[in-house]
Amino acid sequence: MSSNAAPDFQKILLDAWADHNDPAHDLGHIRRVVNNARLIAAAEGGDLNILIPAAWLHDIVSLPKDHPERKSGSRMAADLAIAKLTDYPPQYLDPIHHAILAHSFSAGVAPQTIEAKILQDADRLDALGAIGLARMFSVGGQLGRPLFDPNDPLAERRAPDDTQYSLDHIQVKLVKIAETLQTKTARDIAASRVEFLLRFAWQVSVEAKV
Repeated sequence: MSSNAAPDFQKILLDAWADHNDPAHDLGHIRRVVNNARLIAAAEGGDLNILIPAAWLHDIVSLPKDHPERKSGSRMAADLAIAKLTDYPPQYLDPIHHAILAHSFSAGVAPQTIEAKILQDADRLDALGAIGLARMFSVGGQLGRPLFDPNDPLAERRAPDDTQYSLDHIQVKLVKIAETLQTKTARDIAASRVEFLLRFAWQVSVEAKV
């Protein structure tokens, strides 16, 4: 597809986001996912005519973590994205829809194409490392969760529960997310980010004893 004919995906997103206010799923997150997707695709392949619009629009609908329809959020996003891409070449629309649908952890949809696998990885990488940590605490703050259990920060004497403590999210979800990455490129990037998260959690446990 000619770059001169490409829609302004950022404008499409921001127009749909008129009342959007979520620091963990803001324009910065979207841009990082787009950049991650390009980086992974450079090594793994994939059609950028599918991948880039899917990356820009994957959170065009972004429901809060505690929303009762959270599991349907990626389907809503996929449907709205396709509805907005009215002038986009039709042969790309179904693959874009699938990539957006499959990107979400909560949707539980397995990615069937390389573009869907890359988008899923690109999004999940942004949940890891220093920025992922900042996003984790942002979400925890929105939900009113304590930072950590002061008596047992690392959940050594209890079951980790990220509905109670933000720090527990590292054990409950983030380390597991790293294990689900689809591409070697993403797994290589994730390794140091996971190590950082674990070091951070350990440091919290040290400082909590002071």
